[in-house]
Amino acid sequence: MSITAATPFLRDRHGHAKVTNEELFFDLIYAFAVTQLSHRLLGDLSAMGAIETLLLWFAVWLGWQYTAWVTNWFNPEHPAMRIMIFCAMLLVLLMASAIPQAFGGGGLVFAACYAAIQIGRSAFVLYRLRGDSVLRPNFKRIFGWLCISGLLWIAGGLAARHDARLALWAAAVACEYFSPMTGFWLPGLGRSASSDWTIDGHHLAERCQLFVIVALGESILATGAGFSGAEHPGIATLVALLVAFAGSVALWWIYFDTSSRDGTDAIVESDEPGRIGAQFHYVHVTLIAGIIVAAVADELVIHHPAEHVDLAAACVLIGGPLLYLAGNVAYKKIVYGGFALSHLVAVALLVVLFPIAFVTDRLMVSGSTSAILIVVAVWQSRHPRRRAGAHKSAAH
Repeated sequence: MSITAATPFLRDRHGHAKVTNEELFFDLIYAFAVTQLSHRLLGDLSAMGAIETLLLWFAVWLGWQYTAWVTNWFNPEHPAMRIMIFCAMLLVLLMASAIPQAFGGGGLVFAACYAAIQIGRSAFVLYRLRGDSVLRPNFKRIFGWLCISGLLWIAGGLAARHDARLALWAAAVACEYFSPMTGFWLPGLGRSASSDWTIDGHHLAERCQLFVIVALGESILATGAGFSGAEHPGIATLVALLVAFAGSVALWWIYFDTSSRDGTDAIVESDEPGRIGAQFHYVHVTLIAGIIVAAVADELVIHHPAEHVDLAAACVLIGGPLLYLAGNVAYKKIVYGGFALSHLVAVALLVVLFPIAFVTDRLMVSGSTSAILIVVAVWQSRHPRRRAGAHKSAAH
């Protein structure tokens, strides 16, 4: 029996679909992309630099997100799927390499690789779904929207003016980010219902959790690389390393202690796992962005722990934890049906800390944000939330 005959193209829906080695291998490329994004932001802490990095992050996330949905439906161990994944990996590698110059000379490379990933993957799926597959109408709509966004990406890559490229790429991101909210509606093709997205909730939740690990890994790498590259590491640099590590552990604890497991249960037990899965992706884009910004903050502090805090540094030092907590607030609202009091209190404390940051140094601010995150982690561990069905829980 051939390998192709022995390995079905569609995922087996009996039991939970496992995350395969092919998917884990694919995520390694995204570890590089996350590193490129954090280094790009670190190199340009202006408002425009932040906006540009945000747009590029949306592209990186959307490329990963759409692939995660495809590998939820189709078996990555099938030879054809495996080859498609490896081809996408090469394109992601080239795309990520172009991130530092995406708004300069590398714009067309970035855009062309990204469009090729999105359009090529959907075209491949449509080719394999010849016949009367119930998934075919959905992927025809997705393919149509990705072609529209792909044209905008390419047009932006060709644009000579910075503002034109920014506007075209923002429109492209909007196409891909908001079209699922309309069921990928297109004239003549109609719309998809979330009930049509018959996903494996356990697999999709685990994929999101693994990307959080990838981003946290970048935070740890940034901490280690910053300490290793310090010219004259002293007590302050060592303390900065310990504070950054403690903050990373708190970030892990807040997400993985109980809520990641409960999040898996929420999507598995839902009557519409496709709808909950889509919400997970909207939430995780913010949550993981917070980790990326926190990694940049760690490098800033380790390189110059005693330096006075300016506006850019304050935005990064406080903005990273703030984004992360905001993402977790939304995530736990989906999982538990209510807002986490510990997170809301922490958000308020971070807002209060912002004006105070300007009268102290980077290490003091970093220590304060890490302390706030540790308090949240301890608070939720001592008063764990409980799910009552898919969307209900006792508040804490």
